[in-house]
Amino acid sequence: MAGKFEISKSKNGKFMFNLKAGNGQVILTSEMYETKASAIQGVESCKKNGAMDERFEKATSKSGQPYFNLKSSNGQVIGRSEMYSSAASMENGIASVKTNAVGANLKDLTEG
Repeated sequence: MAGKFEISKSKNGKFMFNLKAGNGQVILTSEMYETKASAIQGVESCKKNGAMDERFEKATSKSGQPYFNLKSSNGQVIGRSEMYSSAASMENGIASVKTNAVGANLKDLTEG
């Protein structure tokens, strides 16, 4: 089963998306966007940049948990992963973004 992007609207009226793997697990969560059109552009940027190794910034939280950011060519963060229990799990998350983002469909959860 292929991955998918889901766009939703937050309580504060801003838009965001999640990239979900084929099993439904969230593998990347976007930043907040002012408009739905901007969120859709973020999805397209994720599809384009998600295939490039150099766009993934690996990091460690203050509590020692590894995570990653996906960045666009201008260095802006497109999305962030969950916190992982190990570096190997984080690497699997990056591989999952690479596998799922490019061909993922978009589901708009903002429409009634």
